[in-house]
Amino acid sequence: MTSSYDELLPATRRALFHRIAVAQSEGRAPSFVAGVQRDGQLVWSGSRSSVDGHAPDADTQYRIGSITKTFTAVLVLRLRDEGLLDLNDPLEQHLPGTGVGDVTIAQLLGHSAGLSAETTAPWWERTPGSLRPELADVLGDESRMHPVGRRHHYSNPGYTVLGSLIEAVRKASWEDVLRSEILEPLGLRRTSARPEAPHAGGWAVHPWADVMLPEPSEDLGLMAPAGQLWSTAADLCRFAAFLAEGDERVLSAASVREMRTPSVPAEAGEWDSTYGLGMQIVRKDGRTLVGHTGSLPGFLAGLWVSVDDGIAAVALANATSGPSAGAVAADLVRIVAEAEPRIPDPWRPLPEVDHALLELTGPWYWGTQSFGLRLVADRGMELQPLGGPGRGSRFAAEADGTWTGLNGYYAGETLRVVRLEDGSVSHLDLASFVFTREPYEPGAAVPGGVDKEGWRGLKA
Repeated sequence: MTSSYDELLPATRRALFHRIAVAQSEGRAPSFVAGVQRDGQLVWSGSRSSVDGHAPDADTQYRIGSITKTFTAVLVLRLRDEGLLDLNDPLEQHLPGTGVGDVTIAQLLGHSAGLSAETTAPWWERTPGSLRPELADVLGDESRMHPVGRRHHYSNPGYTVLGSLIEAVRKASWEDVLRSEILEPLGLRRTSARPEAPHAGGWAVHPWADVMLPEPSEDLGLMAPAGQLWSTAADLCRFAAFLAEGDERVLSAASVREMRTPSVPAEAGEWDSTYGLGMQIVRKDGRTLVGHTGSLPGFLAGLWVSVDDGIAAVALANATSGPSAGAVAADLVRIVAEAEPRIPDPWRPLPEVDHALLELTGPWYWGTQSFGLRLVADRGMELQPLGGPGRGSRFAAEADGTWTGLNGYYAGETLRVVRLEDGSVSHLDLASFVFTREPYEPGAAVPGGVDKEGWRGLKA
């Protein structure tokens, strides 16, 4: 028996709508729009507005602020994957003369380059980019806040530098590269550097009175790669699907996973949040969310993806402050994940059996600790502790008959089978650790040897 769950249940849809209605009302936002994507499909969108009969929809543009940084990071990873640069390259190698050329591209992507959080005055988000025509005008004379590579310090100028790097390598504008390499391949037709109707206007709501003030909408110039973009709930849900699975037309699944991997240590006391390569990573409600939040005067935005649940949510508001778009997006993910948990794929046997691999499965011992080795798809292996905590990992098969760790303690390490002269298995070697079929098996190649008298009890 099979079932289709393409549409959300009525109770789930009501819970989602209730959440954004509360956010718009209590956050005092002129309007609020949100969307939910599940397994690559937009399955819900909703909105609330202060204007009767004039609510936005999933195709109404809002400014998305720093979610722009994730787009910029994708463009940098594309350059890396094409062999045009390495993430460990110093900036000076590709973009000379910035004054911060000793920092690496990876440090800029992960906000560990030690650069300042903001530009020199005046406030860049409310002034035209023409006031900062050169990188020197963005970085200023005191751009170093912290030692390079030592801590996470969010830097808007750092992503301006990355945008200039993209332009230097591609010999084209950041906006043109973005359009041809991300927006067009992914079908993000309602995402643009400047607003395209229908779009929301940005507003500031007075903190002590229910009155509003229009916010200016400036072209950010060189700062565009840090926060220029306008987009919609529907487009951002499509982008979220890409961030979960990758798309060979834009960036491989492996490179997208790299973006979602922590690149810098979390700040002390902030163990539930860190940063990858152009993506924020948080632990919320017992699940890992990846994505980004954003704000510019007049606008708030949040995009979160739970890869394990196959769910993403986007929340957009046209207010300078008030509702937390990031918190709302996280709540929308939680509502769907808890109300309609993901249906697991059916178990299926492997398409074929390799008996040489099958004989490797079962219990193994590292010293006296027991582990189970399972054969999985594509000749992969999975090693997990039995009966308690321990170091476990999944392993991908290599052409030379070894396996490479994919996660956990043994990520990147090599698992190999060591055989005797007669071809029988002696032991498994994993990062110098010897795994035997019996605990401290006599005659096995256990470092330090095994006592010849063997196991014993307590003598009287």
